[in-house]
Amino acid sequence: MKSTISLLLFLVVITIQAQNSLSGKITDTNHNPLIGVEIFSTKLHRGTTSDIDGKYQFENIPNGNISIRYMYLGYREIVKNIYFNSKNQHLNLQLEESIFTIDEVIISTPFNKLQSENVMKVERMTAASLQKTGATTLAEGITAISGVSQISTGSSIGKPVIRGLSGNRVLVYTQGIRLENQQFGGEHGLGLSDQGVESIEVIKGPASLLYGSDALGGVIYVNPEKFSLNNEHQFNFNQRFFSNTLGNSSSFGYKTAADSWKLTSRVTSSFHSDYKVPNGQRITNTRFRENDFKIGIGYDASQFSSVFRYNYTYSLLGIPETGVGEQTSSTLPETPYQKISNHIFSSHNHYLFENSKIEADLGYIYNERNEFEEEINPALKMKLKTFSYTFKYHLPKFSNGIETIVGLQGMHQKNKNLGEELLIPDATINDNGIFGTFNYQWGNSAVQAGVRFDSRVLESNEHRIIDNGTTRVFNPLDKTYTSFTASLGTKFLLFNSITTRINTASGFRAPNLAELTSNGVHEGTNRYELGNEHLENEKNVQFDIALEYKNEHLEVFTNGFYNILNDYIYLSPNGSIINESYAFDYLQNNATLFGGEFGFHLHPHPIDWLHLESSFEMVIGKLNNKRHLPLIPAHVIKNKFRTEFDFKNWLSNGYLTLAIHSTFKQPNTSLFETKTSSYNLVHLSFGGDIQIRKMSFTTGISINNLLDTSYSNHLSRLKNEGVLNAGRNIAAALRFNF
Repeated sequence: MKSTISLLLFLVVITIQAQNSLSGKITDTNHNPLIGVEIFSTKLHRGTTSDIDGKYQFENIPNGNISIRYMYLGYREIVKNIYFNSKNQHLNLQLEESIFTIDEVIISTPFNKLQSENVMKVERMTAASLQKTGATTLAEGITAISGVSQISTGSSIGKPVIRGLSGNRVLVYTQGIRLENQQFGGEHGLGLSDQGVESIEVIKGPASLLYGSDALGGVIYVNPEKFSLNNEHQFNFNQRFFSNTLGNSSSFGYKTAADSWKLTSRVTSSFHSDYKVPNGQRITNTRFRENDFKIGIGYDASQFSSVFRYNYTYSLLGIPETGVGEQTSSTLPETPYQKISNHIFSSHNHYLFENSKIEADLGYIYNERNEFEEEINPALKMKLKTFSYTFKYHLPKFSNGIETIVGLQGMHQKNKNLGEELLIPDATINDNGIFGTFNYQWGNSAVQAGVRFDSRVLESNEHRIIDNGTTRVFNPLDKTYTSFTASLGTKFLLFNSITTRINTASGFRAPNLAELTSNGVHEGTNRYELGNEHLENEKNVQFDIALEYKNEHLEVFTNGFYNILNDYIYLSPNGSIINESYAFDYLQNNATLFGGEFGFHLHPHPIDWLHLESSFEMVIGKLNNKRHLPLIPAHVIKNKFRTEFDFKNWLSNGYLTLAIHSTFKQPNTSLFETKTSSYNLVHLSFGGDIQIRKMSFTTGISINNLLDTSYSNHLSRLKNEGVLNAGRNIAAALRFNF
């Protein structure tokens, strides 16, 4: 009891310590006030913005050295290191114009550096950029990020692919916690709404040092919507229409904030009918519905801050089987279909001391997946409960500037089957990891390194299923998987003008339950899969080099990688037939992947409003037996012509974009893939912020596949059935702020 009282007193003391404030005025070089300048502290994970007069007030700042960043679109960023000691500070600044966009703080990396400071190159996509793609789902939208693709089943189900790796090899984070929703299945999509998202960050390559098992191929990090500024109330309504699927998405959000407490909430409802191919026919049962609710509550004090978030998603997803069947505009799926409920709870907390801090992330996910083959009872019913935690201690910075983080991370997960069919057995998984990493920065150079140890304990129950008179047995498992991982990287200026990043990192992935225990026909593929309980960890080492040259009007980049995978897990036919289906075994072999992304961004002087962007993306993957890896995206060239403009008093932040994506043929296929022909797609988008008298709103129109081209993407799961991808789609969006 005494210890509990002492702890409560300690928390009270640190929250009532001296609170400092920082205020001032921000102008341009002509002394004109700048409205909306972001003043942010990465240490505190919060900030403020300047008002219509350029004035700002940053409250609840603790004692100690605090780094404050002043960032504004179109202007050079300023960083000020200020020492606070129970005395309020006042600082006026002038910002200089700059052609390139604002340098963003990256959340997915351990030290939350700016992109220009990061040792690791991280791709970032804002919510505004996501909306401009005209994509119907989040998984489709992030394919606009260089090096990212998706394995799709129609328009509703998409799984991210990073440089040729997918499934459990790509880890997804949302609300600061790992997303667990039975992602082992080919027909199990991302399961996240694209509404209520602030930005998306992509780590391309092993990130096991930061995130443990399943981050072998990379990480998709989804940042939730930010809170509003202090003492502000915001209502917004977002309406989108999609011509191809006759789709509709309506989203309503509300935000409010006082000095210490903050609230954000959002309700979204979406529905789509079967998508249409260029010949006018619809692909039966690719329709889907989705309802999404998000709420976030934040509290800020001088030494302590906490954010609680909850996200509920309810989805009805049709599973296409017949290709072109009955033509209808219904949005209610027919059998077979999935009904999915997903609850995500997260708590993100910071405890600040004078020269150090503690971060604590706690998460709980409850996922229920039902698959209906008849109208009444689900044939497949799985419940997955996952508790996860991450604790990080940011040690005081050493006198030479070295920053150090040590941490603990883990997960407790239970899977339960309640339906007649069985894909994976009832099981319990326990993960525990310990890690340490440091960062040393001097001038324009930096070095970062770390090491980690993980343990996964997997226990499953025995199951006996009678199927057409045959008994299928799922043997019990009691497995322990361990792994050491490490990373080392550096950033420096080559020839005083080329930003160079060189990284090497190792990763691992423990085999999932499907790979260990499968014993039955895998629906949608007509193959009988046999698990292998003797599978070992997948392990990899990836080497990356990124070069970037940038001046006022030109940016040139090249990102190359070479990925060595040991004990890569894959399916291979064994020559037998079980239950009238060809039998496949899960095997392991070493493999390699290599490739990269290369391109430029030009906005020539004096026509700075014109932007020309071009990139080439390629991945090649092979097993050591010289066979090609499955689900490797084809090479693609992306060219984009973009203009930016403003019309005084009625349109601001206007844009017009014409994009041409040229996808090469893909002749390099695995045993059960077919080759894919080349194709070219043209996309057009335009929009901006419109002011009509006292009413203002944001509008945008995106036309994907403008020429209504017939094509099949190599990563479409419907391609082998001769089903084409979607034809022309016009997406119109309106966003009102009140």
